[in-house]
Formats: sequence, structure tokens, C-alpha cells
Amino acid sequence: MDFGVVLQTDPPASRVVDMAKKAEGLGFSHTWTFDSHVLWQEPFVIYSRILAETENMVVGPMVTNPGTRDWTVLASLFATLNDMYDGRTICGMGRGDSALRYIGKKPTTLATVVEAMEVIKALVAGEEILYNDTKLSIPWIKDGGWDLPMWVAGYGPKALATIGAHADGFILQLADPQVLEWTMGAVRSAASEAGRDPDEVKICVVAPAYVGDNIAHQREQLRWFGGMVGNHVADMVKRYGDDESMVPKVLSDYIKAREGYDYDHHGRSGNPSTDFVPDEIVDRFCVLGTVEDHIEKLELLKEMGVDHFGVYLMHDDQETTLRAYGESVIPAVNG
Repeated sequence: MDFGVVLQTDPPASRVVDMAKKAEGLGFSHTWTFDSHVLWQEPFVIYSRILAETENMVVGPMVTNPGTRDWTVLASLFATLNDMYDGRTICGMGRGDSALRYIGKKPTTLATVVEAMEVIKALVAGEEILYNDTKLSIPWIKDGGWDLPMWVAGYGPKALATIGAHADGFILQLADPQVLEWTMGAVRSAASEAGRDPDEVKICVVAPAYVGDNIAHQREQLRWFGGMVGNHVADMVKRYGDDESMVPKVLSDYIKAREGYDYDHHGRSGNPSTDFVPDEIVDRFCVLGTVEDHIEKLELLKEMGVDHFGVYLMHDDQETTLRAYGESVIPAVNG
């Protein structure tokens, strides 16, 4: 199982680069970042520094969207980084939550996500496409370009069906085995129905991880995640109601107490919009406890078919957790 670290591009950018370098030295293969261009610094600028100062690290957004940048701009960004640094990029894609809502726009449709992925992936591969009724290719791409992996984040039935039919990978932003089983099954079923090999769709679970002994403190530090996930769950419940065939009960139950969300605190410990998140949800969605607790949960996820685990590293003891993963967790899970 591959391991990635997910960072926010808070200033100074030099610390983001430094954390990525430390992660590579500890056995992590990927560095992901949030991509909300107003809330945080521009990630693609920072990717160039990370790639320059690492040897094998793969970088990409967790996640970008088709609404904040023109699709040809995204294609050129990825292609340029690939040309400079041996093809070491990956694209996590979504409809756009904080990035679009914070600037007063609505998330894009799933149809738009699919269309954008097709354009971006083809352009990075050096192919000619039709865009705005104009034939386009990137003229400086030689020798066939690059295969840009396009992984998509989603929870609801329509999103999961879209991922199975079109994406190279599925990103589940929580580490609950019950929800993983439901969502992964839907993705693989959709892949089969689309005539694809379901085993070719990579499965990525990404969630906050905190190694330590003080569970109460860990819960308070990671409660923000239930609020962030709650944005997507609220959209699902609004669309599908309490139909358990469409929305797992564990998701629809906890979201009932949600009253609102403050994007000024998005993805941060102490977010005042997350008081509604119960301890049970924190425990289920995140990875907490001792090194042994982390190994036990990740071995279960690996056994279920997870190819990649991404650590959201947003709490008050980041380097201890990063080091514990590199020295103990990753070797045990992959030993």
C-alpha cells in the first residue's frame, strides 16, 4: 500500500516543502495538498519546489476542480511539471467545495468533471482535442506526453457511478471500513457495467491520522474533519433523504445536528462549525490512538483492497505522527 501526506499550503511555503522532503525520507510516496486558492497559497507554484527538492515524490491536489481554472490551464500546469520533473504528478479531482463556495460560486456538476478530465488527460498525453469548438493540442509536448492519473473524490451514488465509469482512481475522504465497503462496491460495480476492469480503478482512502496516547485530545484536534466531510454528506442527504440504500445510516444520522459551516476555518483544528460531530464519528472516520492502533486499522483497509492511504496532517503534533508512520506504521503495514 502506498502512503501519502496531505498538507495545507499555509505560509511559509518553505515549511510545506520541508514537510514533503521529510515525508519522502520516511517512506511516503506522495505529497498531496488542498487546492483552495484564496484560503491557501497557490499549490502548483509550491509543487515545483517540492519536485525540485525530492527525488521520487509524486505530487498533486487533493483535490482540484474544473471551476477555478480553465481546463487548458490545468493541463498546461501538469504537463509543465511533468516535463520538468520526470512525470511525477497526479490529479485528484472533485466538484469544488471550499474553492468555489468561498468565492460565491456553486460546485460544478459531475458531467462537467468528466468532460474536464477528458480534456486535461488528453492534452497532457499530447493528444488533439476539441475544446470550445476549436481543435487544440499542446505543441511543445513531444514523444507522446504523459499519462496523468485522474482520481476523483465522491460519496453519493451518482458520484460513485461516475468514478467507476470514468476515473483512474477513487478517493474516499474518511477511513470508516463500513462506508469504504459500500462506496468501493458501488465504484467497482459501475466500472464493470462500463466495460472496465474494476481492479484497474485505484482505491485511495484519505483521513486525519494522529499517533499518541491521549484519545480525548486527539478527538478534539481531529473533530474538524467530521465538519468538512459533513459538507458533502449534507449535499447527499438533501438529494437522497434518509434512504439507506443511497446514503449509509452512519452518515445520515450524524449530519442531522449540523447547523452550518464556516469556511474561514475549513480543514483546521478548532473549527467552531464542528461541535455537532460526535466522538463516535471522529473515531470511525479518522485514525487515532497508538502506533499499534494505526497498524491494526490500516491493515484492515489494505486487506479490503485499499491501494493508497493519505494522511491529513492537520493537528498540533504533525512531525511526531509523520515520524511514527515512517519508522513504525508503514514498515509494519507493508512488511
